[in-house]
Amino acid sequence: MTILLAPMEGLLDFVLRDILTRVGGVDRCVSEFIRVTNTLLPDRAFIRVIPELLTDGKTFSGVPVRAQLLGSDPVCLAENAACLAALGPDGIDLNFGCPAKVVNRHGGGAALLEDPELLMKIVSAVRRAVPAHLPVSAKMRLGFNDDSRAEECAQAIESGGANELVVHARTKADGYKPPAYWARVGDIREAVRVPVVANGEIWNVQDALRCRELSGCHALMLGRGMVTNPGLALAIRAATPAQEATDSSPNPSVQPVVTWDTLLPLIADFWRVVCASLERKQQAGRLKQWLNFLRHHYPQAELAYMELKSYNDPALITQWLHKQGLPPVGSLAV
Repeated sequence: MTILLAPMEGLLDFVLRDILTRVGGVDRCVSEFIRVTNTLLPDRAFIRVIPELLTDGKTFSGVPVRAQLLGSDPVCLAENAACLAALGPDGIDLNFGCPAKVVNRHGGGAALLEDPELLMKIVSAVRRAVPAHLPVSAKMRLGFNDDSRAEECAQAIESGGANELVVHARTKADGYKPPAYWARVGDIREAVRVPVVANGEIWNVQDALRCRELSGCHALMLGRGMVTNPGLALAIRAATPAQEATDSSPNPSVQPVVTWDTLLPLIADFWRVVCASLERKQQAGRLKQWLNFLRHHYPQAELAYMELKSYNDPALITQWLHKQGLPPVGSLAV
């Protein structure tokens, strides 16, 4: 069983990677995409997105981080991948799934699923540029407007030399609307020989087990479900062995629970990292953004969000955390 933490632009950055991997259950992270256009990026551009490159390519709790690149030019991507590889990430991942219009308009992300031949050229160029010991993986959706070329795209990525493929079980046209078509991930898994990771719409243990059943994948990538419930990876791990041994529904009584009291010190750590790493004008918004997700799982997060939603002064948020019985921000360990 392998559980990956998804890249999510504007949400699941190095700050939240740090905190969520402290909770446990995650084997590997993938960074938000680094956009590659017509230039060779300096090291600082990679480190800005993936500061874990300065700590042996791992989060604070020792979980490896794979670096993701986004672009459409094979030569430029290969040159940047070679420079990035020298900084010591867990591997290089290629984004063939971003549904953002601004990205697709320039031929990147999910738009590349309209051109399997170009997919193969990109993966092949990056694979040749990166040292043989370093994995090259890719993340794709089922397609752009439909899923008719899903297997063809996956086979092109495999032919280029990818070591692993993550499949988000929706097309670009589907966006993030439910459902996720996990069975189609199973079709792709049958069409290639490389390991396939299933991703999309996994919010709870039942979703995870159903996704594994329909896709046949033993590896899952968690995104919004993990942001909403930081204990999700641990719960999936606890439920999976029993499910496989008895072929019965998971027993909620054996699932570990990350309580609000357990999470609150990590929220304080999150705030400490935010204050140390981000500009003042960004700080309050980042905490409220995470609380907005957490309130769908924790009633206490709803109360916290309602109390803090009008706060823009970081000092007021620090005071609020202190009132919860937590130490001052300056003394929180990072």
